[in-house]
Order: sequence, then structure tokens, then C-alpha cells
Amino acid sequence: MVVGITGGIGSGKSTVVKMFSKFKNIAIYIADEEARKLMYSSDEIKPKIIAEFGENAYKNSTLNRPYIADIVFNNKNKLAILNAIVHPVVNAHLKSFIKQNSKKEYILYENAILFENGSNSFCDKIITVTTPENTRIQRVIKRDNLTIDAVKSRIKNQWSQFKKALQSHYIIENNTLKETEAQVFTIHNYLTEKTK
Repeated sequence: MVVGITGGIGSGKSTVVKMFSKFKNIAIYIADEEARKLMYSSDEIKPKIIAEFGENAYKNSTLNRPYIADIVFNNKNKLAILNAIVHPVVNAHLKSFIKQNSKKEYILYENAILFENGSNSFCDKIITVTTPENTRIQRVIKRDNLTIDAVKSRIKNQWSQFKKALQSHYIIENNTLKETEAQVFTIHNYLTEKTK
């Protein structure tokens, strides 16, 4: 069983995934981390990114993330092109990860844009992590050292929390760590009961 976990920027998905990682009978696939690794290592991705975004896209053979982010978060067309280059390779990688971990109780598949890029089609169940927008904005400003406008622009590029929640099986309201942990535990118990 593949369980997708998503949420808008700054909702605290990483914190929630860390809580799930305490369960030893599951496997976790973090799309953003795997995509980042593949952008460095894939012979399929790198030449296409350079052809589309220019030589500055890589610095010392490492992806120049600030340069790319600056382009794609201000241009929906460029974001769509980047996604079209990266996602097919990540999807193929995910499929082989699912096969390798078929003995686990379930695979937790974390993807910030699970619905936006159609990756929800891989999932049997979906969890959305929600947090009040003001909290999200403050978190991202602090974490990524961005302006309010830059954060709002990134939020605008994603589906709203409400829209994601409507299409999810479970919602985790990430307000306090203790409450969040209790929700994670309940959902995990429910999911492991379902797989038996």
C-alpha cells in the first residue's frame, strides 16, 4: 500500500514524516530529496535542464537551486517545463522503490505537489498536513530567509490546503507537536490494521 503525504509549503510535512519514521515496519520515499539527487546524478535530466535554463543551472556540477527557484517560481511555464523534465525520471525511480519495499506494511510517499503533478495516482491513501497560513509564512521566512512576497508567490503556485484536504483520506492538523504526534500514531494504527 502506498500512502501519499502532502501539504503546502511550511505546513510541517518534514516534521510529520520524521514522526512516521519512528515506525520500523514502513518505508519512506521523499520526492523532493530523491528529485534533488536525481538532478545531480541522472544523465537524462542534467543535459535537458542545461538546454532549457542555461549553463548557470549548474555550479561546479551541482544544481544551482537559488538560480532555478528564482526562474520557476516567477514563471509558471518554466515551472511546468522543469516538472516535465524531472517528474518522469522521479516516477520511474519511485516505481522501483515501491517494488523493492513491497514487504513493508506500507510506503509513505512524501510529495509537496502530490496533486499538482498527478502523483496522487500512485497512492492508495492520502494524508494532508495543514497549518494556519500565517504560521506557514513565518516558518518559511525563517527557514529559507525569504521575503513575505516570495513565500506568498510559492503558496500561490500550490493547491490550497482546503482543496488538498477535500481529496485526502486523512488530515493532520499540525498545531502542537504533542497533538500532531497523537494524530500520526492514530493514522499509523489505522493503516496497519487495514493492511492485515
